[in-house]
Amino acid sequence: MGLNERQNQILNWVQQEDTLLVEDMVTRFGVSSQTIRKDINQLAERHLIRRTHGGIAPVSSTENLPFDHRQFLNSDAKANIAEQVAKLIPDGASVFLGIGTTVEYVAKALVSHHGLQVFTNNLTVASILGQHPGVRVRVLAGKLRHQHYDLVGEDTLSGLRQYYFDYGVLGCGGMDEAQGILDFDPDEAAVSRVLVEQSRYSLLVADRHKWGRKAMARVTPFSSIDWLFSDVLTHSQTDLLTAHGVQIQLCS
Repeated sequence: MGLNERQNQILNWVQQEDTLLVEDMVTRFGVSSQTIRKDINQLAERHLIRRTHGGIAPVSSTENLPFDHRQFLNSDAKANIAEQVAKLIPDGASVFLGIGTTVEYVAKALVSHHGLQVFTNNLTVASILGQHPGVRVRVLAGKLRHQHYDLVGEDTLSGLRQYYFDYGVLGCGGMDEAQGILDFDPDEAAVSRVLVEQSRYSLLVADRHKWGRKAMARVTPFSSIDWLFSDVLTHSQTDLLTAHGVQIQLCS
């Protein structure tokens, strides 16, 4: 994707704001306004942000960034999260791997497991695990979302309801202290909601940048999930999740 670390930070930051001013970015990063405007140009050329008067804004609260762009955001945190999830899931388990780039990292971390039965609507996950015959993979039917390489819709939900998995691993578009787990697409949110219902243990994988992101579709309250795997939490976030009965695994 070719973004530098500052551009990655800008992209994460703007997902949590209605607008972000050039002067705020200059102050935060200690660089010139010309440098920030160059960053903005590169992000805008890739359709990752919208220009506004004096700054930038998220592209949309109803549509996530394309999968190809999200793959490389916060990659170290995602890899650490995936490693810890893989340690929790034993050989021989049944696992549903849901939508999202962090879930893709979990798939990569599970390739050395033995006797896993993996169900998924995530075509990237199926491609990763399809190269490892020791993992049995079943892909649910559904409607293809071309930009995100996953399957959604009534066929996917119907397929999910036929099973009860040992572990369900889900990502999310955003987290809100009042609203709980959020996503951008109602179809995506519906899949994650049923995934939680059909799993003995539901594992949410989300790095710290998901807090405050402007995603519009409600998935489920925090009280519905069993585990959160993340990289960093504030004290208030930790207290909130603990009050909802969520077990926390910080992965750094």
